[in-house]
Amino acid sequence: MIIKKKNRRQPLTPINAMSDIAFLLLIFIMLLSLMNYRRTIKIEYPESKYQEITQKEKNFEIWIDKQGNVYYKEKTIDSITLEGLIVDAIIKNPGIRIHIIADKNTEYKNVDKIINILKLLQHRVVSLVVKDNEKE
Repeated sequence: MIIKKKNRRQPLTPINAMSDIAFLLLIFIMLLSLMNYRRTIKIEYPESKYQEITQKEKNFEIWIDKQGNVYYKEKTIDSITLEGLIVDAIIKNPGIRIHIIADKNTEYKNVDKIINILKLLQHRVVSLVVKDNEKE
């Protein structure tokens, strides 16, 4: 007795659906990576009567909290590292705007350290970021 072996078909995987899922995952990851990191460092913004709106993109943000800790991209850094980062940013883009975002209760000496670094580098495109009164 000869038993014939059945040829089984391999199950088909719809490739179109897989590409859609991959595309949706890519969008999801991109959106998560673009979330605003300003919420992680608690800053109480100072107020000002005169405000100039600047572009948020392509600027160098230096954060100073109430205790005087200096942050760049959510990481605490020292003055020497900060100076090197600023030099690199200026070399890449000489017209880069430096944003100093300091808590309104920080001592002025903490902000003055950053300003002295910028004076030393002779970089004059600097903004002190204040609270936006229009959003209130």
